[in-house]
Amino acid sequence: MIPRERVVALLDAMRHRRVVVIGDAMLDIYLVGEVDRISPEAPVPVVTVKERRYALGGAANVAANVAAIGAEVTLVAAVGDDRRGEQLRTELAAAGIRDDGVIVVPARPTTSKTRVVARSQQLVRIDEEQDTLLDGDALEELQRRAARALRRADAAILEDYNKGALAPPMIEFAIETARKRGIPTVVDPKFRHFFHYKGATVFKPNRRELEAALGATVDLEHADTLPAVMARLGVDNLLLTLGEQGMALMTKDGVISRFQTHAREVYDVSGAGDTVTAWVGTALAAGATTAEAAELANYAAGIEVSKAGVAVVARDEVLELYERQFDRVGMFRRGGVL
Repeated sequence: MIPRERVVALLDAMRHRRVVVIGDAMLDIYLVGEVDRISPEAPVPVVTVKERRYALGGAANVAANVAAIGAEVTLVAAVGDDRRGEQLRTELAAAGIRDDGVIVVPARPTTSKTRVVARSQQLVRIDEEQDTLLDGDALEELQRRAARALRRADAAILEDYNKGALAPPMIEFAIETARKRGIPTVVDPKFRHFFHYKGATVFKPNRRELEAALGATVDLEHADTLPAVMARLGVDNLLLTLGEQGMALMTKDGVISRFQTHAREVYDVSGAGDTVTAWVGTALAAGATTAEAAELANYAAGIEVSKAGVAVVARDEVLELYERQFDRVGMFRRGGVL
C-alpha cells in the first residue's frame, strides 16, 4: 500500500500535468423514456422519449477522466462534419478539454452510440460509425495535431476502439515521438492492432482481449510463460484488468503484482477501463512508478463501477477511498476487527 503522504503528493502533482489522449472519440446519446404499449407494426415496445442526454465516449471519455483529475488534457481525434461532431465539441468544452487536436473529416460520420432506455433498462443500442482506417491527408493532419500536442505533454494515452483513428502509421508515430521526448505512453488496445504497440510504457488490455490475441489462456499463477508474452508484445509493462478480481501488473523481468478490487458494490462496469487508462497515464505523468499508478487506478476503478453509466472519478473520491482502506489496514495491524 502506498504511504499516505506519497498518495497525497501524487494526487496534487497530477493536477499540474499535461496529458494527450489520441484515439477514437465517440458521442454517447441516451434517449430516456417510458413504455406503456407494444407497437401495432411489430412486436416491439413503443418508447415515448422524455429526455435526451449526451456524454463523451471512447477516447473522449478517457480525456474526460483525465480532466476530472484536474490535469490539462488535449484530445487528438477525428469527427465528422455533422451535428454530432458539433455536439461532441460542445461536451469537450463543458468538460474543460482542449479540442485543438480534433480534426474534421467530412467523408466520415462522427462515431456515435445511441442507447434507448426505459425503466432503467437499455432496450436497444444504435451505432453510427465508419471504421475504415484514416489515411491520406486526414492521417497526415492528425499526425501534425498529435506532434503539436505532444511537444508540451507529460504523458500520452492511446485509446483504440477500432474506429480508424489509430492506423498503424499513427501508432508508430505517436509512440516514437513520446519516446524521443522521454514521456510515458499508456495504451488501451483492441484486437485489430494488438501487436502494433511495441515500445509502449504500459499496455492495458483486459484478460479476455489478451487471451483472444494470444490464442491461449494466461496463467497468472505461473510466471514462466510471461517473458514470451512480453517479448511478443514488445512493451515495457503489461497491466491486465481482471474485472471483479482487480488487476495484475507484469513487468519485463517477470515480476507480477496483484491489485485486488476495491469495489464494494458493482452497479455498472461501463467505462471502468477508460477510468483505469486515464488514471495510469496521469499518475505516470506526475512521476508515479508503474506500480503506484496501477494502485491509484485500481482505487479509481472501484469507485467508477459503483456509479450508474459511464462516469468520471475525481481526485478527492480516490483520496477518500484510500483513507478508508488505510484505516482498515491500520486496524488490522493493531489487532482490531475489520
